[in-house]
This record gives sequence, structure tokens and C-alpha cells, in this order.
Amino acid sequence: MNGISLLLIERGEGVTTKKIPTSQEGCAGTAFVIFSNVKVPVENLLGKLNEGFKCIMYNFNHERWLMNCMGIGANRVIIDECFKWASLRMVFGKPLIDQPVIKYKLANMCAMAESCGNWLENITYQMTQMEYLEASVKLSGQIALLKYELTKSGELLSNEAAQIFGGRAITRTGMGKYIEKALRGYKFMAILGGSQEIMQDLGMNISQIYG
Repeated sequence: MNGISLLLIERGEGVTTKKIPTSQEGCAGTAFVIFSNVKVPVENLLGKLNEGFKCIMYNFNHERWLMNCMGIGANRVIIDECFKWASLRMVFGKPLIDQPVIKYKLANMCAMAESCGNWLENITYQMTQMEYLEASVKLSGQIALLKYELTKSGELLSNEAAQIFGGRAITRTGMGKYIEKALRGYKFMAILGGSQEIMQDLGMNISQIYG
């Protein structure tokens, strides 16, 4: 925590990058960066010397909050697609959604998604009522635990959606494309912004939920 300094290094002589393709986002800026005898002006120091870790951590709450928003939106899209497909797909002379096992799956999926959505709205309201530093202390644990819960439920939702869609879930065209992408990319949020294990540890260390 006290041995990292953060530098702003501009693209120029000695700096080369190579795009690293990822399974989730084709437009992501993930890249392999090579520095070769790069000179950096002292004024490009961000924050104070040996206090770069603070700069790195400063915006994590908002990054994770944004990821929670994105995740909840994605989960609701998955559920919406499942309702559409189950209503259109005819099995044994009636819509797939009439099957009790499908109704159970959809009910379970809705419960998971909406519980996370309600938690996010609660956190968001608290963020609007607190100063930045107060929110950073009091809400970081809740935001971390929500990210953990959301990414776990996202995995379950993707798998359940695949069971509902059947073979269509592995196609990249038509209605199945959203489910295929979810199956391929649910680990994206489970890793970025802090892995699930880190979110659990952070949530238990500084959570204000239970005192």
C-alpha cells in the first residue's frame, strides 16, 4: 500500500500496445503494453509519491456500482428473452411457458434479479444522501457484497436460460444470441473490479449492514 507510485504515461516514443481480444467485449481496451526506455516527466506523477494505491482504490466503489447497474440490466434482458422464447416455443401442442418446471425456473430467476435490483436502489439512494467520503466508508461493503451476489446470480440465470432455450442457447443469431453471449461472458463481471472472493472478504471486513 505504501510502495506504489502512479504515473500518467502518454502514448509516444518507446510505448507500444497490442490489443488483447476478450470473450466479452470486442470494443474493450484490453491491451499488452510495452515500455522501452520511456522517460516520464516528474509532473506526470498522480497523487503523491508512494501513495498510488490510494488513487487506484479511490474510484472502485463507483466502478463496482456501475458494474452492478450493468449486471442487473443484463440479467433482466436474459429474463425478458426467456419469457419471449417460452411463450413462442410450442411443445406438445402448448407453449413451453405452460410447463410447471419452466414456470418454476422463471419465478426463481425473477426473484434473484429483482432482489438485487431492490438492493441496488437502496444503495443508490443512500449514495445520494451522503458525502463522498462517508459513502466510501459506509457503503463500500454493501456495494462489494451486491457485486458478489449479482455475479453469482448472473451465472445461475445464464445456466437456467440455456436450459429454457435448449439448442438455441448456443447459437449466435436470432433470439438465442443474447443467451449465448451471457453464457460466454458472465465471468466478465465476476472478475473485473474485484473477484468474487475479494468482494466477499471486503464485504465482511467493512460491511455496515449488521453493525
